[in-house]
Amino acid sequence: MATLSASLTKVGGNTLLSRLLGFVRDLLVARLFGSDAATDAFFVAFKVPNLFRRLFAEGAFASALVPVLRTADREGGPDALRRLIASLSGVLGAILLLFTFAGILAASWLILVFAPGFAFEPHQQALAAELLRLTFPYVLCIVLAALAGSVLNLHEVFGVPAFTPVLLNLAIIGSAIWLSPRLQEPILALGWGVLL
Repeated sequence: MATLSASLTKVGGNTLLSRLLGFVRDLLVARLFGSDAATDAFFVAFKVPNLFRRLFAEGAFASALVPVLRTADREGGPDALRRLIASLSGVLGAILLLFTFAGILAASWLILVFAPGFAFEPHQQALAAELLRLTFPYVLCIVLAALAGSVLNLHEVFGVPAFTPVLLNLAIIGSAIWLSPRLQEPILALGWGVLL
């Protein structure tokens, strides 16, 4: 019971911290960048990898992976589990790498799919495409992080996977404060924060 209580506290605390930092991040973005075409370009560019994160990292993939890993561990032992994780990591990493390159190459087209109104604003479309090229690798990283989180959950380590969104928020906040004043196009700092 103490282990369950400690795990709930870690996950709950990290989730609360992530939500609070997300609130701070949103306040900071509003304060530093305001509501304009550049900010809209960032939000559209970040929406695209977030959609894929929801589909692949938070959906059936993450839910189904722990029982599959548990079965491999129970039936084949630690060596079978290691082989399965190595195979999954390699195949998933290769697929995600190709997917990421395709997304980066198709950034302009993807922006028009997700924000067709940007077609009438060439500068905004170009900025959103540039931001998408920075933020799209987030898909690769977050899906592999979901795989690692599933492995940790299998071993009843719950705090680390719950802490990863905190790192995203800290990277965006830090980039907004430190990097944006140094860039000719300050909003690009948010894209670099996501990539970091």
